[in-house]
Amino acid sequence: MTHQLHQYHLVDPSPWPLTGAMGSMLLASGLALWFHTNTTTVLKIGLLTLLLTMFQWWRDVVRESTYQGHHTKGVQKNMRYGMILFITSEVFFFLGFFWALYHVSLVPTPELGAEWPPTGITPLNPTEVPLLNTAVLLSSGATITWSHHTMMKGNKKESTYALMLTIALGVYFTALQASEYMETPFTISDSVYGSLFFVATGFHGLHVMIGTTFLMICMIRLIMHHFTTTHHFGYEAAIWYWHFVDIVWLFLYVSVYWWGS
Repeated sequence: MTHQLHQYHLVDPSPWPLTGAMGSMLLASGLALWFHTNTTTVLKIGLLTLLLTMFQWWRDVVRESTYQGHHTKGVQKNMRYGMILFITSEVFFFLGFFWALYHVSLVPTPELGAEWPPTGITPLNPTEVPLLNTAVLLSSGATITWSHHTMMKGNKKESTYALMLTIALGVYFTALQASEYMETPFTISDSVYGSLFFVATGFHGLHVMIGTTFLMICMIRLIMHHFTTTHHFGYEAAIWYWHFVDIVWLFLYVSVYWWGS
């Protein structure tokens, strides 16, 4: 690493912000075309562009932090602030769904039968699959904490096993939610209840899949000795994100499944 007079990282010119923006535009346009014309060509191109961009952009960041030493203490501090602000924005994203849910459920309109759940809606039993999903996700929060603490103690083998268990629990949660969606007695078009249920839980499921992918990348890096006991912010960011997903699910379980039923 060449000598520099400051602790900040001035990034090199990169094509990935441009390709990421193009992929996002194609993905959004492809979704609209899929909904209206049932064609998926543009959607597939956009998804492939985004996946390639993510892979190559993450590769560059890993190289800058692990091999080139650009992620100094000052850079890591700024990245922590950035991750905190990102998670804060995600909190407000889900806050909108909770606001809408309690707005329509506390004072149901005559169009909903003046009751909640609306007339004709048979809600899911909160003590069945939703409760199992809660136990699975809370267990994953415990295993990811176990992995983090053992890594900080230098026990890489035990940390890897705990991380693998966390990933398995995340995949299991996604499979359970997919099976639940196939068995629900209502659809997304069944009044505001169906819309809120599938949009709120669906976006949470998307966050679980993103978090699981994040942890898979960290597992690969952990196996490749990219992390040390004092230099592993990428892993910490994934852990923060996973705990955020856990907490949001608790609010969803209480609000959508228990209160909503």
